[in-house]
Amino acid sequence: MALASHAVPAEEEVDQNLVRAREQVMPLWSEWLSLYELPNQSDKQQSTFISALHTQGWLRNDAHGGRFLTVVVETALAAAGASSLESDGSKPAVSFAPLDALSTLVVLMIKCVPAEAAASPPAAGRPAEASKAALQLGLLSRALSTLMLHLFKMYDTRPQDFNQRAYLRVFGSWLFELNAPDPALDQIQPQVLSAFAAAFLALQPSRLPGFAFAWLELISHRMFMPKLLLAKGQRGWPHLQRLLVALFSFLQLYLSTTELTAPTRSLYRGALRVLLVLLHDFPEFLCDYHFALCDVIPPTCIQMRNHVLSAFPRNMRLPDPFTPNLKVDSLPEVAQPPRILTDVTEPLVAAGLLTELDAFLSTRQPFAWLHELRGRLMNADGTPKAQILSALVLHVGSVGIAALQSAQAQPQALAHSAPMDIYQRLVADLSPDARYIMLNFIANQLRYPNNHTHYFSCVLLYLFSETTDERVQEQITRVLVERLIVHRPHPWGLLITFIELIKNPRYKFWSKAFTRCAPEIERLFESVARSCMAPGSAPPGALGSGGEE
Repeated sequence: MALASHAVPAEEEVDQNLVRAREQVMPLWSEWLSLYELPNQSDKQQSTFISALHTQGWLRNDAHGGRFLTVVVETALAAAGASSLESDGSKPAVSFAPLDALSTLVVLMIKCVPAEAAASPPAAGRPAEASKAALQLGLLSRALSTLMLHLFKMYDTRPQDFNQRAYLRVFGSWLFELNAPDPALDQIQPQVLSAFAAAFLALQPSRLPGFAFAWLELISHRMFMPKLLLAKGQRGWPHLQRLLVALFSFLQLYLSTTELTAPTRSLYRGALRVLLVLLHDFPEFLCDYHFALCDVIPPTCIQMRNHVLSAFPRNMRLPDPFTPNLKVDSLPEVAQPPRILTDVTEPLVAAGLLTELDAFLSTRQPFAWLHELRGRLMNADGTPKAQILSALVLHVGSVGIAALQSAQAQPQALAHSAPMDIYQRLVADLSPDARYIMLNFIANQLRYPNNHTHYFSCVLLYLFSETTDERVQEQITRVLVERLIVHRPHPWGLLITFIELIKNPRYKFWSKAFTRCAPEIERLFESVARSCMAPGSAPPGALGSGGEE
């Protein structure tokens, strides 16, 4: 055809469509601002405006509806000053009025879907309510996507002008309005939370470091995090777990340095406050996801890790670890397994290690496989494959616990078992740095009373008593002590393990050279020991000979 040579390229056609949409939408935006600024705006006026948008096709789930959202989002953010600088180069205060107008408009579009829109036409066999819910979720998804695309565009093309406060205001307003109790939204409440969780995961700090503070405020928002955790059937828990893993993974790089910058320190404190809220109000979440969270919490963040490991179910009353002659193995709780919602074996499967590992755990053959294990757990540069080592420690312990609980197992079977063969071989073969990491993974299981805490406490104490290398004993002690010298809380299992180590003459703790190598070290051990002893117990000095208390 003759006109074919004059066809507009696709990209230019899209731009022209957006230009035409802007010409049509700007009068509507001005009309909405006038309505929004009325001191006594009525629901009828708002409903009439939304119906007019529907009549003109701006609520459709297609490119036409998408252009409407693109125009109003760009216009509101430009009017708010979200992408401008003062003459001195500083970022100006954001004008919230146009952002609030945008937020309210989008919320009304989602809430007040006209009846004719929801019912035109419903799919065969699909009730009108379901059609309305689908339209509402479609509007929400497009609104979130439009705001995110604008955020990405500004961050990538004009990072020096990027102002996270504007996006925080809009996201925060949507969170508050769309998660508040409302009959118009009750049917889609779980999907609303899921949509926000997916959006926040896409905006994680590793992708947008300059949005990190706003992002942390959003994922801990009172209309988001508690709502996720209180959703029926714990359906929101995996979403929050992924968001926290994203947070701690981002922090790892910055918290591994010796000197923290002021922004890093502020972000760390914010993350710690989130954990404090979870520890106080939702401890079961930390209990169930401790493995996944500890895997990404930076090794230097001992107090942060203690917050995760100190969590215990709210229906449990912790036995006092300072009780004289406490018999841990007689506590009914230590027979119960903890719930772990992370797939522990996934890293082992990915590394091609699970089948061989399970075969050795069941037969203790071939014994030569133990000598090859170290090489399978190390990178070419000599660093350990931490995620695989962490999974191996917990999986081996789980198999060992199952064996001990079988009818044929005797208590002393811990010392002569395939799991202990693996632990002892790794302690002997790994480099000091890798061994320290492995011992930390064992200590991560010292939590509230359960069969994992009891088993891994026995593992650490057995490794301490059976090794002939005092450097290993010193590392075990270091792992325990450095978790006790930080501020509380301290995990229950950590306390009972260290108390047993320093009080039981069998371990001859106070005769070890590393406890007396320097006056300041000696004072440190005695101070920690004193804080871990019940009032009225013998002072640490009385234990110095390794005799009875």
